Amino acid sequence: MNTSRIVAKSVLPDVLRSAAEANLETAYRRCSGIDVHKKTAMVHVRPVQGQAAGRTLEREFRTFSRDLRSLRGWLKSCRVTEVVMESTGQYWRAVWNILEGAVPRLVLVNPAHVKALAGRKTDWIDARRLARYLENGDLDGSFVPPREIRELRDLTRWRVHLLQEVNRVKNRIGQMCEAGNIKVSSVASDLFGLSGRRMLHAIVEGKRDAGWMADYARGRLRCKRKELTQALEGSFTEAQRWMLREELQHLERLETQIAGADQEIEGRMQDYVELLRRLRTIPGVDRVVAWRIVAELGPDMAVFPDAAHAASWSGMCPGNRQSGGKRLSGRTRKANPYLRRALAEAAWAASHAKDSYLAALYRRLRGWLGHNQAIFAVAHQILRVAYTMLRRGEDYRELGGDYFDRQNKPRVVPRLVERLARLGYEVELKPTAPPEMAPPLPETAGPAPTVQPQKRKRGRPCKCAQRGIPCPHGPGKPESAESGTP
Repeated sequence: MNTSRIVAKSVLPDVLRSAAEANLETAYRRCSGIDVHKKTAMVHVRPVQGQAAGRTLEREFRTFSRDLRSLRGWLKSCRVTEVVMESTGQYWRAVWNILEGAVPRLVLVNPAHVKALAGRKTDWIDARRLARYLENGDLDGSFVPPREIRELRDLTRWRVHLLQEVNRVKNRIGQMCEAGNIKVSSVASDLFGLSGRRMLHAIVEGKRDAGWMADYARGRLRCKRKELTQALEGSFTEAQRWMLREELQHLERLETQIAGADQEIEGRMQDYVELLRRLRTIPGVDRVVAWRIVAELGPDMAVFPDAAHAASWSGMCPGNRQSGGKRLSGRTRKANPYLRRALAEAAWAASHAKDSYLAALYRRLRGWLGHNQAIFAVAHQILRVAYTMLRRGEDYRELGGDYFDRQNKPRVVPRLVERLARLGYEVELKPTAPPEMAPPLPETAGPAPTVQPQKRKRGRPCKCAQRGIPCPHGPGKPESAESGTP
């Protein structure tokens, strides 16, 4: 290779020299496969593509940072252009971070995909096989976002783990209270509200007067002081009191860590304020869910060909397994559990939204799919909507809670009429139209009678116009006046 380059430089004129070098560089390709383990990394370097007589190189490196830097230097000295490795747990991340930027192309592949092509199995055979598959173009790389997005992922996932630990601590505290016959959770809806925490701290301090501790109640809970007095007459021992104090301190430390994580994530999300604003226009998507969507999917939707590929990558679509013309299991893959959890939370909140297309979708599917699958379908729809919004740079457009009724109007109207007929009503349908002007009185009728202005009654304002129904309340008459409510 070097000899041919020298000959080209000595023969070709200056005008053609750069073009010849560019062709040589683009034709040059050398692939390497790395089998990564916890302590070692087996590296196999293929010959330069097109040189059948070239020899392969193999070396073993440890996974300490100093050894991985040596690996990076060795690959650069071998003039490797492409490196492939499997996503084995978290072990690949350190190798990826060291090689990122030093190798023109890094490829991360799913072990299940490689396993389908595998034969005999040893560490060296795995490295050789990965390099050969990469050279032949048989591997599909996984989506690996830039470093700043990966750090956002780590922060948002760490926050999820902190919240899970908070739930475990609260459950342990609740079990301690039940073991000590403290029944505050049977009276108060939240044991860890302001009133409940003050009572728990009083128990830790050794207070034994139940009536005195019941005075810590605030708000509407003060109306239940008599029940609280009975609930606080427990039998806490010194050992239980010590464990309760440690658990309360642990809970406070976790809450402090969550607040710190929120501040750190908020600071790193300043570059994506507009994306977060768009995502929060989707019903059910709050600030935290928008954080997790951006951290898991990234801000650039061009990495996914379409919304269906994004849903498949996230594990938000049914499985696709078919053999012999028969559809096998349709179970969804685990894929990205953090994004799935965030979308499910958003779908549950969206199913309770008023006059929302997503809520109408949930009610439409719940009858024949059940609650769990209906929530999953709404989560899938939220992901597709988020992908489209981020790809096009548009805000969310609400279709309305009556979207499906308007789409199936010829089928919905007869069904509703038949339902009313079964209840004993005769229905006559008339299209709604704006009220016509009253005809003028004839001249022989005399002067028009004076109309006394009606005094507006108290109550809620009439909303018949917003609901699109005929108004039975009359002008200036509140809705509650017809129903008799004050």
